[in-house]
Amino acid sequence: MSEKKGIIQEFKEFISRGNVIDLAVGVIIGAAFKAIVDSLVGDLISPLIGSIFNMDFSHLSVNINGAELMYGNFIMSVLNFFIIALVLFCIIKAFNKARNAVKKPVEEAPAAPTTKVCPFCKSEIAIDATRCPHCTSELKD
Repeated sequence: MSEKKGIIQEFKEFISRGNVIDLAVGVIIGAAFKAIVDSLVGDLISPLIGSIFNMDFSHLSVNINGAELMYGNFIMSVLNFFIIALVLFCIIKAFNKARNAVKKPVEEAPAAPTTKVCPFCKSEIAIDATRCPHCTSELKD
């Protein structure tokens, strides 16, 4: 029974990790975004390409020994792949450009001092020193 409880506990820990939840959200958003891109390509860009060439490639086929090979669907799938890749490239490029334009330059904080001056001999010493290595004076701080 304890082995079973251990596996269940491990599974709960695995599921409750932030990575799994982030991945799930990414997959869901990716699926929704895919629907948008598919609609853009299928409903807007592909018909424009079809009107330019004045034909619909998806109906092209050839019969070989009674088998109908729909090579037009393959051509359209390849074209859609390249169109989707181009659309995604443009969207990501625009997103990165907008993000970089909004990004504020990060001002670096001045580095904390690592040395100080001994008030007795005026030598430079380590910031956390309690006694000066040059004049052996005790330092208060």
